[in-house]
Parts: sequence; structure tokens; C-alpha cells
Amino acid sequence: MDIDAFVTAHRPVWDRLDHLVKHRSSLTGAEVDELVELYQRVATHLSMVRSSSKDPMLVGRLSALVARARSAVTGAHTPAWREVTRFFTVSFPVVAYRARWWWLAVTVAFLVVGWVMGAWVAANPDVQASIASPDEITQLVEEDFADYYSEHPAASFASRVWTNNAWVAAQMIMYAAVLGLPIPYALYANAENVAVSGGLMASRDKLDIFFGLILPHGLLELTAIFLAAAVGLRLGWTVVDPGPRRRIEALAEQGRAVMSVAMGLVVVLFVSGLIEAFVTPSGLPTWARVGIGVLAEAVFLAYVIIFGRRALRENETGDIERAPDVAPTA
Repeated sequence: MDIDAFVTAHRPVWDRLDHLVKHRSSLTGAEVDELVELYQRVATHLSMVRSSSKDPMLVGRLSALVARARSAVTGAHTPAWREVTRFFTVSFPVVAYRARWWWLAVTVAFLVVGWVMGAWVAANPDVQASIASPDEITQLVEEDFADYYSEHPAASFASRVWTNNAWVAAQMIMYAAVLGLPIPYALYANAENVAVSGGLMASRDKLDIFFGLILPHGLLELTAIFLAAAVGLRLGWTVVDPGPRRRIEALAEQGRAVMSVAMGLVVVLFVSGLIEAFVTPSGLPTWARVGIGVLAEAVFLAYVIIFGRRALRENETGDIERAPDVAPTA
């Protein structure tokens, strides 16, 4: 092949493709069609040059032009940092914000059940006796409850706490697959555990120690679990009331939203685990430890409200961009 003649014959096509690529954001419909056609032609030219020419400059120029044209035709991939930014500023907070009433209902129900049950345990010696012997209760109240937070190295404990809390939240998420039906029982079981410990501590006038050790990490930890339960229950309710869309479309969108919450809560529970490992057992005064927990809770709620409300005003749903109409089945 006469490479000089080949370049002379096709240079106008290459220059035209280069022009279209540079102005791709303002092309008309006809120009877009032309861009696609020229991209295919120049890709063929590149193949021909590679097979019959040793000119590295020409091969390099055409390779770069074809790569730029391919990006213009197929669309460049969104940089990973943009996807991460969108997740934390749009997807996760708006899903949490849209579930706010479910979230609030779960929180109130948990607190009411936990408080009533804890008061019942604290006020009834017979109930306490059915839970443990007086010596075992004394051991729990005087030593075991506080020692739990300091008996392991902080880094190891943080890892264990994070794993355990993530598993509890994951259970709430997984229960969404069966329409959230087991979630009330799971919440009740957790409320019972907290209430029994609190009730036994209160029976021995150690409620200040109980809240001093629970609140620093528990505020954020329980808030995260309540959110996981809320989106799981909301998914179950979507089966009953899908709204104006087809039921399968509503389930697909809400199912993807549940997964957004699952990924976001990994970070939230990581922070909670750090507080439980490094702040809860620390030598800081109780007001300082509780204050750190309150601050972490306030920051998280403010984050959800500010970013979630803004995204909702922009008609964001938290769903993935260019989502399919239904969830894939294979």
C-alpha cells in the first residue's frame, strides 16, 4: 500500500472526525450520525495501516483519534470518584430521608418497648430472679457490664464490634427479601436485650453507669440499625402499596435503595465501632464520652437531613443512574 497516497486520500475524513469529536457536546442529530459513521470508517483505516505500514507516527495518530471517537460514541465511563461522591451526597442520604417516617416509627416503637420492659425488670424482683441469681446479677452490675468494653485491645474490639453490628444491620436488610416480616421480631429481641441489661442495672442504682457506657456509641449504632429496619419494612410495604407504578418496578427501585442503605451503613457502623472501642471505655468523664456520642449522632442526622432533603427537591430517588425498569432475574 502506498502510504502517502492513503494519507492524502483519507486525511479529510480524519480531520472531519477530529472536528466532530472536539465539538461533540453541541452536535446536531445528523452530525451525531456522521460521527458514528466516520468512527467506523477510521477504525477500518487504522486496521489497514497496522497491517501494512511500519509508520509508528501514523498508527499512533489514528489510534488516538479512534480512541477519542469511541469515547464520544459510547460515552466515557464515569470516574470512580464521581460515583463515590454521588453515593454519599445523593444516593444514600436521599434513601434514608425518604424513609424518615418509617425510621422514626421504628425508633419510637423500639424505645417504648425497651423502656417499658426495662422498667418492668427493674421493679420486679421475681422477674430478676428468673433471669439470673442475685450473685450473677451483682457480678454483671458491678463488673461484667463495664468490663465488656475494656477486656479486649481497642483495635481488636473495634473490629469485632463493627463485624457484629454490620451483621445485625445486614440481617435487617436480608429480611427485606421476605418482605420485612421478621424485622419486628428482630427489633423486639434487640430491645429485650437492652431492656434486661438496663433493668438489672437500674435495680441496683447503676443506671448512670448504664447510660454512661451505652450512649456514646449506642446512639449512632441503634440509629443505623433502625434505618436498616425502616428501609426493610418499607420494601415489604411496597408489595402492598406500590403506588402509581407497576408493582415489579416499585420493588426493583426500592430493592436497589435497600442496597444503597446497606453500603452506607457500613461506614456509619464503622464510626460507631470506633467510638465503642476507643471512647466508651476511655478515661474521659461521662459527660465528655456522652457528648462525643451526641455529636456523632447530630452530625449523621444533619447529614441525612441536609443532603437528603436537597436531593429530594431535585427529584432524586437514590436509584442508580440509567436503572433498568425491573430487577434482573438472571
